Amino acid sequence: MAYLQTLPKSFPGWIFFCCCCCLPLLLTSSLPLKGTSIGHHACRLRNINFQQPYIRNRTYTLAKMASALDKDTDNRLIGQQLYVNIKENNHCYLMKRVVEIVVKDVLLTEVKNQYPYVEEVAQFLASLTSELSKCKFSGNREHIEKNLEQMKNKMDQLGENGKTKAIGELDLLFDYMENACTDILKKGGNKEKN
Repeated sequence: MAYLQTLPKSFPGWIFFCCCCCLPLLLTSSLPLKGTSIGHHACRLRNINFQQPYIRNRTYTLAKMASALDKDTDNRLIGQQLYVNIKENNHCYLMKRVVEIVVKDVLLTEVKNQYPYVEEVAQFLASLTSELSKCKFSGNREHIEKNLEQMKNKMDQLGENGKTKAIGELDLLFDYMENACTDILKKGGNKEKN
């Protein structure tokens, strides 16, 4: 106890105190280590987001309705082609961007009056992108932008059917987003339509 009383009076005592008490606290803090990315943790969604039967059913029902009206069976907007030249640690960021495009350019347009559940599904998807607001890409962004541009161009080329196709693939988008942004590993990989 006497040592603690003389500690403030001695410079070596302060060095000892800092080395023994403060340094271990700093070393065990939750700051990212040099060379690690804080973006990875920002690119994670809680699994519970995708375990809500109500919104999953709404999304899949909406997709099924639009898919029945889709006249183009040769093209795909949501699929493995989106991941060409994209590292796995950027898959969630890419899917966040795809969801933003689908919500803005498809679900919040005039189609919201043509299908049931559009507003509920759009709101759900927008909440996911909001949760991922700090999710950033790492490395080269060029391939991500190229793949997104190809998807948008294909949707534009298809005209009105492009929006129908995007809605018809909401079930795929739901699954891809879940696989890319949560820690759930599904058996059999991503769902693909025939």
